[in-house]
Order: sequence, then structure tokens, then C-alpha cells
Amino acid sequence: MIPQPRLVVTGADDAIDFYRRAFGAELCNRYTGPDGAVVHAELWFGQNVVSIKDEDGTDRSAATLGGSPVMFTLDVDDAHAVSAAMTDAGAQVVFPVHDSSYGLRQGRLRDPFGFEWIVSQTIEELTEDETQKRLDHEV
Repeated sequence: MIPQPRLVVTGADDAIDFYRRAFGAELCNRYTGPDGAVVHAELWFGQNVVSIKDEDGTDRSAATLGGSPVMFTLDVDDAHAVSAAMTDAGAQVVFPVHDSSYGLRQGRLRDPFGFEWIVSQTIEELTEDETQKRLDHEV
């Protein structure tokens, strides 16, 4: 069983547009309530589904809270390209994409809805021991 993340935001249609432009996510369904608010939509991110909805009286969005404890990691083929697509679509860079000592090229970005995304690209295959040794020697 794989949990499906559900994002609660202010402006679900804007979020859907952002995720489509930034990640090439595919909208597979979208349902609205009588007031036109999105009550459920599903986006495919490759083989993974993320659902999204507009906040209502029973929940508060990440934007309302000024951020979210939820963070996503995307394993990608080109971290620089994904980071550029995200910023072009309206994300803010938290940490720019850089090469780490532990074999990953990573950056962290915050989308317009308060969620943070780590874009991660493997640039060197390391064992767990090699990774830990390198982390032990970082300043």
C-alpha cells in the first residue's frame, strides 16, 4: 500500500496549473462543489498520484499556516532543469541546486502554496558506509 499525499491549499486551480507547468503533472480528474471550489483533484507525477483540494471550513491550507511540515522529494534526471521549471512557474529557491559530498545534486524550493520540494539527482552511487563517512567529514 502506498499513501497518497493530499494537499489542502487556497487556490487549488492555481496549484494545479503550477504543478502542471513546473513538473509536467497530468490532471486525471477534478471535482468541484456547488460553490465552484475544488473538492478533489488528482495529478499524476510520473507513476505517483497527488490529490489536491481547496481549503474549506474543516481544514486550513499550508498557505494559511505560512508553510507546511510536509516536504516532498523528487528523484529526477536533471535537478537544474526541474529547479528552473519550478522557478519559472513561480517557486522560490530555499537552497539552490548544488552537488553534495554524498553523491546527490539537490536543491530545495518552496512552491506558491507553502510546500517545499527537494529536487534530487544521483550523481554518484555510494554505499551507506561511504555516504556516512562523507557526512562525518563535512564541516
